[in-house]
Amino acid sequence: MTTANGPLAGIRVVDASTILAGPLACQILGDFGAEVIKIEHPSAGDGMRGHGPSVDGTPIWWSEISRNKRTVALSLSSEAGAGVLKKLVSTADVLVENFRPGTLERWGLSPATLQELNPRLVIARITGFGQTGPYAARAGFGTLAEAMSGFAHLTGQPDGPPTLPAFGLADSIAGIAASSAISMALYERERSGTGQVIDLSLLEPIMTAVGPGPSVYGLTGQVGQRHGNRSTNNAPRNAYETSDGHWVAISTSAQAIAERVLTLVGHSEVLDEPWFASGHTRAQHADLLDGYVGGWIAERTRDEVVRAFTEAGAAVAPVYSAKDLVEDEHVRATQMLTPVDDPALGEVLQHNVMWRMSQTPGAIRFPGRPHGADTDDVLTELGLSADEIATLRSQEVIK
Repeated sequence: MTTANGPLAGIRVVDASTILAGPLACQILGDFGAEVIKIEHPSAGDGMRGHGPSVDGTPIWWSEISRNKRTVALSLSSEAGAGVLKKLVSTADVLVENFRPGTLERWGLSPATLQELNPRLVIARITGFGQTGPYAARAGFGTLAEAMSGFAHLTGQPDGPPTLPAFGLADSIAGIAASSAISMALYERERSGTGQVIDLSLLEPIMTAVGPGPSVYGLTGQVGQRHGNRSTNNAPRNAYETSDGHWVAISTSAQAIAERVLTLVGHSEVLDEPWFASGHTRAQHADLLDGYVGGWIAERTRDEVVRAFTEAGAAVAPVYSAKDLVEDEHVRATQMLTPVDDPALGEVLQHNVMWRMSQTPGAIRFPGRPHGADTDDVLTELGLSADEIATLRSQEVIK
């Protein structure tokens, strides 16, 4: 079930994680050739199966987040189920889990136990706050990381409340980070011959994404505040409404871009102002610059604005909905979204693999599978007999 030319072909990953960071990390590994075996509880299944919209009871997100994964319904909390997992990780290269710290140990599945069985095993442990520290035992969800990382504090209007994202931002950043960490551990294993344990929290990757706020505070005592869509580092930088009711966003991080924008909107006189010479001082005159730019944009349609900015060599992007993304010519031409045939949903438009590789490209081989669809096949491959599988099923250890 591996991709012949994927960079991770021949790597077996056991995905024992649930919403959302771990499954995304394993999706990425599977997209690039790894054989991923998804472990779900026999009765409850993975929470991702009920996460997000569905069509006639079939979850849409599951089709993508669990693509390229075989699914095994197995109770890890039972002694028999733990024994099956031990057999499975003995054949694997990677185990990804996101149970609360101490859970695997309580089930007799500690990293030390598993790596005694398979010294080359890489174990990625993804939790809200890491395996150690005062908060290690707390329930960890992306929303909590988004709140504690500084993201919510910096997001929103100056006179409004802290704002949380409407999607799994912290989880997604952590999932991408985990796929990178696992790849590093596999690369290091080629030198040392042994696996290692990765301790990754939801909090740390999004803290990095939010930026150097702690460094700024440590050196200056300053704490960043909410500025809406504006930036303290440059101006004009905002979202502006067009005459046809759409929105566009512009950035002037580069001085040359700022000069082109103000020239385009008919206010080249500000280029001679001393304060226009740097992004920081331009940001101190954001009201003026937003008035110039916003007024010009408000008199034109979105297409007219994008065309004029593009011709002027200035940076602009329309604010897109999902519908806009699907219809965008660049997204279509580069296949950022690609149709996948799902037996239950029909043709599903999914995010393509995250990056292109010239020699060992990734691929979507099949969509998310039904609950327990591959239990018998995987256990048979591990050497269990039909009678043993039947016994496990009668004990409700598997489905």
